[in-house]
Amino acid sequence: MSIHIENLSFAYGDRQILKNISMYIEAGEKIGIIGASGSGKSTLMKLIAGLYSPQNGSIELCGARRPEEIRRNVAMVMQNPMLFPASIKENITCGHFMSDELIWQACEAARMTEWILSLPQKLDSFVGERGSKVSGGQAQRIAIARAIAKAAPVILLDEATSALDDDTAGAVLAALESLTRDKTVVSISHRLETLTGCNRIYRLEGGRLSVCT
Repeated sequence: MSIHIENLSFAYGDRQILKNISMYIEAGEKIGIIGASGSGKSTLMKLIAGLYSPQNGSIELCGARRPEEIRRNVAMVMQNPMLFPASIKENITCGHFMSDELIWQACEAARMTEWILSLPQKLDSFVGERGSKVSGGQAQRIAIARAIAKAAPVILLDEATSALDDDTAGAVLAALESLTRDKTVVSISHRLETLTGCNRIYRLEGGRLSVCT
């Protein structure tokens, strides 16, 4: 599903974060966005995800412009994933019915099956308040499994492997690449080397977007 961004600007009070950004992403493309910390990458990602509404300009995703409609078509993995004070299973399904087969497939793709099977309560294990009973890497893999299970046409990855060791990060990226082959993917990072397999890579700097050469 395509993403069309036109003359997008966004500010926090008097601080201008994004300035007249325009970008067209075709269905099935994989796009990378690189930029330093504080450059506005996460803000742009939240706008694309429908979590923020554009202040100026427009975003159209899968033919939808209203944030609530955009959110239905997007699965997002943030740098610091938000977990609910519930079980692993409930954090993956987010209250929607999913077969056990689908849940385990998502867990396998996120490389967390072995860890879950080692827990006394398996998928019913409680993650604690704000994920306090799991490590940062485990929390991020739960968030990745959630995104995979949602099966949305657009996947947004915000430093999605930042809390994982290099071996696990590589395995998860390989799994995501396989599972999102026919989907539109936007990945952001502050390190160019993590943005592999992209059709194009953009640099966000000074609030403006340019294609990396």
